[in-house]
Amino acid sequence: MSQTVSDVQPAARDAQPAASEVPQVTDRRTRRTRLALRDALAEEISATGDLSRVTVTAVTSRAGVTRRTFYSHYKDIPDLVNCIEKETVTELRPLVAQLSQVHLDELADAINHQEPCPGSQEVLSYFKERGSYLRPLLGEGGDPAFSQRIRSMVHEVVAGRALDGIDLRAVGAFFDYYLTFAISAEVGVLLRWLEGGMRESVRTMARIMTALMFVRPGDLYDSPIELDLPSFALAVMLPDEEDNN
Repeated sequence: MSQTVSDVQPAARDAQPAASEVPQVTDRRTRRTRLALRDALAEEISATGDLSRVTVTAVTSRAGVTRRTFYSHYKDIPDLVNCIEKETVTELRPLVAQLSQVHLDELADAINHQEPCPGSQEVLSYFKERGSYLRPLLGEGGDPAFSQRIRSMVHEVVAGRALDGIDLRAVGAFFDYYLTFAISAEVGVLLRWLEGGMRESVRTMARIMTALMFVRPGDLYDSPIELDLPSFALAVMLPDEEDNN
């Protein structure tokens, strides 16, 4: 029996995916490809010990995709690196913002009970779950600018919140340097944890990093040094003879 046009068309329509499904399939495929390239990049950095020696050919070979596929997603290796770093900073921003909203009384309560600062475990968990590729990128053979991008984002997010309720005598250069010092110290400890293979649990590391912000050098030697911070900060703001030379 011959089929009419009306008989064939419904079957053809049924055999084709709905238009709304096509982007989803494409997006999943794109996501898988980009994840494969990301992981391959990290493996190549670990293998060569130097991001500058990583090539498109090596990355695509590890990822199991063609060079043509790579160039359909990225211009070159620096572009791939930039996309990974940009995504990381974007995803970290709300976690850092949440951490920055913790009040001093909440922080004091956590310290008194030897608990981590609220929100700190979420930040560390982010790095723990992505350590397989963040560790090489943030390590000695990775991109030196990556950690600075993280520091800059943290400073941008935290600066305004940190000024809330601050002693006005501490505002100015002293506060700016303090914030830079604190952020650099915390990011530095985070990188050390990553480089060490994240042996400590997220909770343990969060407790350590919380406590480190309150340790004075003298505390380690049973000889605490008391500092009248507002007066010191105010004195630093006064003109110095050397400043005029």
